[in-house]
Amino acid sequence: MSQGGGVEAPDSALRYEPIAISDESTVVAAYEPDDGVDQGYQSEAELEAEFIELLGQQAYERLSIASATDLQVNLRRQLELLNNVAFSDDEWRWFFATKIASRNEGIVEKAARIHEDWIQVLARDDGTSKNIKLIDKSNIHANRLQVINQYETVGEGAGRPRKHRYDVTILVNGLPLVHVELKRRGVPLKEAFNQINRYQRESFWADAGLFEYVQIFVISNGTHTKYYANTTRARKVAESEGGKRRRKQASNSFEFTSWWTDAENRRIGDLTAFTRTFFSKHTLLNVLTKYCVFDVSRTLLVMRPYQIVAAERILRRVVSSAKAMGPKAGGYIWHTTGSGKTLTSFKTAQLASKIDDIDKVIFVVDRKDLDYQTMLEYNRFEKDSVNGSRSTAELKRQLQDQNASIVVTTIQKLSRFIDQNKGHEITKGRVVLIFDECHRSQFGDMGTAVRKAFRRSHLFGFTGTPIFPQNAGGATTHTTETVFGDRLHSYTILDAINDGNVLPFRVSYQNTVRAADDVGDKQVAGIDTEELLRHPERIRKIVAYILDHFDTKTMRTHGYSLGEKRVRGFNSMLATASIPALKIYYDEFARQQTERVAADPSYQLLKIATIFSYAVNEDEEVGGILGDEAMDADRLDASSRNFLDRAISDYNAAFGTTYDTSAAKFENYYKDLARRVKDRDVDLVIVVNMFLTGFDATTLNTLWVDKNLKSHGLIQAFSRTNRVLNSVKAYGNIVCFRNLEEAVDDALVLFGNSEANEVVLLKPYTHYHAAYVSLVEQLLEQCPPGAEPFGETQEKAFVVLFGRILRLRNILASFDEFAHDESLPQRQLQNYTSVYNALWEKHRKRDTGGRESLLDGVIFEIELIKQVEVNFDYILMLIQRWRDEGRATLDTEGRMPLRAIEDAIDASPSLRNKKDLVMEFVDSMSVTSDVNDDWRVFVTQRREAELAEIIDAERLRPEQTKSFIQAAFRDGALATNGTAITQVLPPVSRFAKDGNLGAKKERVITKLTEYFERFSKLI
Repeated sequence: MSQGGGVEAPDSALRYEPIAISDESTVVAAYEPDDGVDQGYQSEAELEAEFIELLGQQAYERLSIASATDLQVNLRRQLELLNNVAFSDDEWRWFFATKIASRNEGIVEKAARIHEDWIQVLARDDGTSKNIKLIDKSNIHANRLQVINQYETVGEGAGRPRKHRYDVTILVNGLPLVHVELKRRGVPLKEAFNQINRYQRESFWADAGLFEYVQIFVISNGTHTKYYANTTRARKVAESEGGKRRRKQASNSFEFTSWWTDAENRRIGDLTAFTRTFFSKHTLLNVLTKYCVFDVSRTLLVMRPYQIVAAERILRRVVSSAKAMGPKAGGYIWHTTGSGKTLTSFKTAQLASKIDDIDKVIFVVDRKDLDYQTMLEYNRFEKDSVNGSRSTAELKRQLQDQNASIVVTTIQKLSRFIDQNKGHEITKGRVVLIFDECHRSQFGDMGTAVRKAFRRSHLFGFTGTPIFPQNAGGATTHTTETVFGDRLHSYTILDAINDGNVLPFRVSYQNTVRAADDVGDKQVAGIDTEELLRHPERIRKIVAYILDHFDTKTMRTHGYSLGEKRVRGFNSMLATASIPALKIYYDEFARQQTERVAADPSYQLLKIATIFSYAVNEDEEVGGILGDEAMDADRLDASSRNFLDRAISDYNAAFGTTYDTSAAKFENYYKDLARRVKDRDVDLVIVVNMFLTGFDATTLNTLWVDKNLKSHGLIQAFSRTNRVLNSVKAYGNIVCFRNLEEAVDDALVLFGNSEANEVVLLKPYTHYHAAYVSLVEQLLEQCPPGAEPFGETQEKAFVVLFGRILRLRNILASFDEFAHDESLPQRQLQNYTSVYNALWEKHRKRDTGGRESLLDGVIFEIELIKQVEVNFDYILMLIQRWRDEGRATLDTEGRMPLRAIEDAIDASPSLRNKKDLVMEFVDSMSVTSDVNDDWRVFVTQRREAELAEIIDAERLRPEQTKSFIQAAFRDGALATNGTAITQVLPPVSRFAKDGNLGAKKERVITKLTEYFERFSKLI
């Protein structure tokens, strides 16, 4: 959207009809609402029929497929037509079994075949061979599109056969590559998402597994329609909702579904409009063949419309301006921080490198850390696709290497290369230069030298925060547009938050210093009194506030899954004004944490790290651009460098590393710290400017600010917190210890529009709390305390309503005021949570003999439930009270202590499978010994006994099994892939009656997984 333009509300139900479609563009140029749409009731069947009819009007062949055999017969015929070949029966049987539907392959291998190895070799009966294309990527319109619906198959749910009927599937050359799940209007879109998850888990692998080829899913309730990639990666454990265990499974999150839009970022949510655009043959085939990226981590990414528009407009500018020079040959892309610029630039660079007459694509960054991070990101999309230039000499070799089509380098090295190689041949060639975060690269002599040297270049810039005349510090000749040319596309922070691609912010202000009654923070800073703001007493108060509120702001008591491990809470960053301020903060945190441990030995220390380096000017620069810190510590003064060495020594002691401030080791320290922040191993990192730009960590949710920020720097710094992760992370938390309200408003107007506050910033506490109180009142009325929902209709209503309450509690959790809320007392919350958990378990274990249930499409907010669950220390405290106060004593809520223990366990998803252990322990307790000591002894004995039973029953190798389990408890995850699990298994003779090693391995993994989940984190 253009600067200052309006945005639609997130739940906009506008319907769109095309008014301008370009044959060259994948994304439609513009849409306008169609006022003549039928507003009558529409059933799900009618919605499906209308959708299929529209596809037929767009030249999709309507096909009736009743069985897996029919699907395979059609696939054979479509591949014969595509490749102008006739398979013999023997050839087809061999090709299908080995090249398409091998029993040893899952969705990862099939995705790789579509994106990396789509031409397979057919061994013919006469001994010759022929290349067979599964999809034609060079001439996309040679591919044939068909549509089928209500395809039936039998999968496995709750350990029993279960029939499934899929809504609509798009076949490309006979392969199911797009699946559409529909719900009638008014039904939450997430129910269709959940339905697909169940199909993936229970039946897409059935028959020959052809539905594991699906690359893109589309979900719609008629009013709202979204799409998402069949994201794939290896799974070490079964899906949390049960079902058949598969070696490779899909892992999708609703937070990563995408809206389709026009080129102006106007949402196309209505299914009719979506069908006429996204499902136009040109668009769909372009998305499948050009704009899906299957990266080296085996994750499938499908680009969003604004990313596709940006890439295509750059490519069109390159082609159309072959003889142009300067700004007319380039342009810039304004895509907000966190919207996926790296993927966009990667795909753009990849496609640009294939344009005739383009000699080289050079991706230019302006810091070593961004050079390293961009290299990692590019190579994540395609291994070794980028040739990094670590020195000027290496850069020269890469620029001269005809096989190095894409080069990533820094502007500093490129400037040195130009200076040392005047008139080099590459500077005379036709080169595409892509600048990342171009607002930093465009200023100064280096940028000018690069632009002058590459006379025939196409210069493109990506930025989340452009330089406009009004924020260029008076230097109106140095704006993003004057340097790079036209703005080719915009996707602002409003667009991104509106689409759910980044999170909104919750900004709070803490008044921490008053020089006098009439002097506020901003006035103090304005008269150059940073020394006052560094006063030890002020910093002492700020540190105390952070430590007091850290758990609340970062949701440290709440758990969620991060990759293969379970973590609690998020991490945070403290932005300080200068190195002297940072030093005071670091030491004050150490002092206060030492005091807290002395006062309370159970106090959980925060893992705190810091990083900084020399900067020419530590204060804010022109236009609010944050100063660029060097990637070495050589230019630091002796005091600062000694301090940094001491801080790195603390880090080494915490993590067993050996870094220091020497050049190579400091850069490696940066990389290791960045990795540990992303892995949630560090709780708080204290910085000046470093990490405030160009650094992405989805686990970071809170920024503590004691620094004057504005314009670019403010949006860049705030945006460290708003990366989408999961349903638990609902917004980025900003806590300001300076008065930045005016600066925040100004920045949002500059980079959004005058109404940006309504979208970008969370509403006040009272807004969410009022909605929460209203929902709690509904809950108490629909399901009074002590009652339980009866029948599927009531059960579904309860699950949906309580889920809404959980989502609101999740937003309210980091508001300080919510700590004193009593709308839903703890006992009632526990009881309702127990009912919710019981319905979840009942649903996932239910066997309906193939009958659909009202709860089949309902999302259970288990991640949010795990936030409010009690930890085991609380259970042991209740047990201690039960023993000390006697069985007859009531607790503060009128319950018998033993009942309070049972209620707490029932309310916890992670403790319910441990209830028998806890209650058996209660029965076995002595009268006088310490509860914690007794529990450790009890669990240790039971753990050893139950493991011995598994070893004996499965005849496992005892020592290897014990070592395997010890490693699992140490690492927090069971290593079911690799060689470790095979070391546990006994030798199996292939002649033995039950010698199926694969089945044996699966059975052992199941038992050990259940054992691990039962005993993990109990002591």
